[in-house]
Formats: sequence, structure tokens, C-alpha cells
Amino acid sequence: MSVAKRLLTGLLRPAASFVAGPGEGIRRAWAHARLSAALGPKVPQSVVVLGTVEVHGTGRIRLGEDLFLYRGLYLETQGEGEIVLGDRIVVSRGVHVVAFDRIEVGEGSMIGEYSSLRDANHRLDPGVPIRDSGHEAKPIRLGKNVWIGRGVTVLGGVTIGDGAVVGANAVVTRDVAPGAVVAGIPAKLLVRRVEP
Repeated sequence: MSVAKRLLTGLLRPAASFVAGPGEGIRRAWAHARLSAALGPKVPQSVVVLGTVEVHGTGRIRLGEDLFLYRGLYLETQGEGEIVLGDRIVVSRGVHVVAFDRIEVGEGSMIGEYSSLRDANHRLDPGVPIRDSGHEAKPIRLGKNVWIGRGVTVLGGVTIGDGAVVGANAVVTRDVAPGAVVAGIPAKLLVRRVEP
């Protein structure tokens, strides 16, 4: 290690220790305060916010107790759209949840990194640019104790039953039965768990 690098490392180590230790609590408190500023007093104190959550649109978002929200989370509601996250949910880094109708996630569910839940698609009207054609929305419902793997896409109109598991990078275009394990594009049944 060069002398300059060793000196710089020595100078930065106290700051790095602060960020990893007490600074982490300050960062979480700041992220919680920013989310509360975006959504108002409806953010329970039991919600752990690990980094900035982007909130866009109307802000019609309801959060349960004891959530664990990773950084890079993107929440958007448009028109009458609403997002409802039940108690004890984990939403990993980079997840996008966009509701024009309603997206509901049941208690104890986990959503893996970079997954996307969007309840609306653009209309395809002849002679109208896609950008200007509006949207068609259908609600998305995830039951209790659902595990959505990394990089999953869940499309509008889908219900995923209690205890179901969706494998990484799947595209869910149809309902998933309680206790089912699905994967693929489009997602297909692999096995049914004994207990959902």
C-alpha cells in the first residue's frame, strides 16, 4: 500500500466508523422523516427506512406496522390509485410499485430487489401516440406471507395467494394459487407447497 493511500485511509477511517455506527441511525431517522414529510403523519414509527424512498403522484399510500423498506424504493400513485402495504412487509432495494387502481400487499410478504408491481398498461389506440393514449388499470393483490423473488414483474389484474413464492425474474401475468411456487416467463406452476 502506498504511503498516500495509507495516510488517506487513516484519515477517513473515523468518518467511516461513524457512518457505519451511530451515523446509520441518523441516516435511518432522516429517511423516515423524509418519507413522513412526503406522506404525512401516516408513517408508523415502527417502519424502518434504510434510505430515501421516492414518492410520486397523489401520495395515496398506506403503510402498516413494522415494515422494512430498503433504499431506492419507488412508490407512485396516479388518479384514484392506492398502494396498501400490510404489517411486517420487507420491500427490497430498487423495487417499483405504481398504482393507477390499487396494489395491496398482505402481512409478512417480501418483495425482492428490483421487482416491479404496476397495475396499469398504456392503451393502444389507433392514430394516437402511445404516450397520449392513457392507461387501463386492474388491481394487484398479494396475499399474506408471499415471497416475490428478485427482478419479478407482476402485471395488473393479478392476485397472488397466501404463502405463494414467485421465482427470480419471473413475469406474472395470471393469478397464482395459495401455496404455489411459480417461475418463468410467463410464470408457471413448479410445485405446490404443503402449507401456504
